This record gives sequence, C-alpha cells and structure tokens, in this order.
Amino acid sequence: MTGPMWMPSAAPDLLRLVRWHPQPIPVIPVLCLLLAAAYAWGVVRLRLSGHSWSPGRCVSWAAGLATILAVTGTGVGGYGMELFSVHMAQHMVLSMLSPLLLVMAAPITLALRALPARGGAAGLRRVLLVTLHSRAAKALTAPALTLPLFIVSLYGLYFTPLFDAAMRSWFWHDWMLLHFVAVGLLLFWPILAIDPSPRTTSPVLRIIELFMAMPFHAFFGIAVMTSTTLLVRSFALPYPPWRTGALADQHLGGGIAWAFSEIPTLLVVAVIFVRWSRSSDREARRLDRAASRDGDAALLAYNAWLARLAALDRGDGGGNRA
Repeated sequence: MTGPMWMPSAAPDLLRLVRWHPQPIPVIPVLCLLLAAAYAWGVVRLRLSGHSWSPGRCVSWAAGLATILAVTGTGVGGYGMELFSVHMAQHMVLSMLSPLLLVMAAPITLALRALPARGGAAGLRRVLLVTLHSRAAKALTAPALTLPLFIVSLYGLYFTPLFDAAMRSWFWHDWMLLHFVAVGLLLFWPILAIDPSPRTTSPVLRIIELFMAMPFHAFFGIAVMTSTTLLVRSFALPYPPWRTGALADQHLGGGIAWAFSEIPTLLVVAVIFVRWSRSSDREARRLDRAASRDGDAALLAYNAWLARLAALDRGDGGGNRA
C-alpha cells in the first residue's frame, strides 16, 4: 500500500516512532507552541510584577505539552493512522496523561494572576471570570456530563461508525485527538480542584467520581482484548510487509487501554490526598493564629456551652437555657 508522505510505509521501530513525522498541516504542534508561549508570558509577567510561580507547575505544563507532541508530531502520530495499538496508545496519553499534567500546572490560576485587572487587557480577565461563574461552565464540569462524555469517548467511538468516519482524513483525525484532550481536561479539572472551578466538592466525593469512571475504562480494555471480530475497518488491512495480524494488534490495543489507567489514577488520588492534607494544615494554622489573637475565645465559648449542657442535665441550670 502506498499513500501520502505522512502515511508511513515501513514497519515501525523505535527510531521511526520517536522521530519527527511529516504532517499535512501541523495543527496540533502549532497549538502546543502557542500554549507554551502563552504560559511562559504569564510566568514572566507574574515574576516581573514581583510575584513567584512554582517551577513545578512550569515543568508540569511543559511535560503536558511534550506528551501531546510526542504522540502527534512524531512517528507515533503517523503509525496511529495505520495500527490500532499505536492509536490506542495515542488515545490513552491524550485523554489521561496529558490533561492531568496540564491541569496540575494551574493555567487558570496563572491567567487570573498575570492578566491585568485594569487597562485594555483587563477585558480578558473579566471574560475568564464571567466564564468560570457561568451556568454553562457549571454544566460542563458536572459529573452528570463529564463521566458520560468520558465513557462515550470510548464506547461511542469504537463501537460505532464514528471512528471510521474520523479516520477518513487527517483533518478529522486531528479533531478526534483534540477531542480526547478536551474530554480529559473536563474530567480532571474539577476532580483535582487545583484551579478555580465552577463547582466545589469534597475530596472524598472527587475520589468517588474518579473511581466511578475507571471501571468503565477497564471493562472497555477487556472487551477489546477479548473481542473475536474487528471493531473498526480502518485497521482491517495493516501494511502487508509488516506481517501484523489486525486482530492481534487490536488485542494489543485493548491491553494498552486496560493497563494505562492504573498510573494516572494513582497519581490523581495522590494529588487529592496531598492537597487535602495541606488544606487541613493551613486551616489548623489559621485557627492557631486566630486563637493567639483573641485568647482562644472560640475554645472558651465551646467549654462554656458544654458546661451549660452539663448543668441542664443535672437539673440545676434550667434558667440558663438558651
């Protein structure tokens, strides 16, 4: 089979997978460069104004964009058009790893702190704030939407003709890949709660929300691994010299989908617990500072309330009933 220059014709190996691969229009690489420049501008502007920004968040943003480039701008992107297993590795990275790293970089917080509150550019900050508090944002981040959307992105794509339709051109293929990133961002943004979010929930509920999605993900991988027929026609005829069986390659893709969710899930839970612990520590320090200012008035009032209750139980403090 011969095709355009952006369709690989040689069997995949490590070098061909990691080196830069030609594309009709490098939409996703250009978008990643723009996002990198925008984040760098925000960090520089913040530091010029005398404020600090976590280097770890910068690393997280760079790593998130790098993982997107690694599976779209390299041979992985090209072979993802030819082999189901490579495409599934793309899907897992773009929907579960890249969004997680991007959300951990707190880009919304950076934008709110870097954008000026006055002047011509202040309009962008106002638009961002209005968007965050809008009903549309609350609806988009609600579990009633994010969880079904995450699930449909698996079952609704591969078990329907949608996938074959998206694979007919590089243009629609890129839109599908961007869709994976968007779905991951909508899922992890409110769960991690690092950036301001239209809705706030407790860490326990956010962990429950995460674990509600993972069984569907694991079952999808098992279903693909154990399937006896090809799910999609796009990978029905791998390039003959590669000597790759389409069904065996599909089973490999299912194994990748099944195994990939473990590390991101553990990372999300770890982040939630760390932030939960830090929040508890900050609250404890706040209460200690308040107690030192007012002579622990809250504790004294609580002890007095307990004493009144004890007096009521003994029957000698009825007159003090509140």
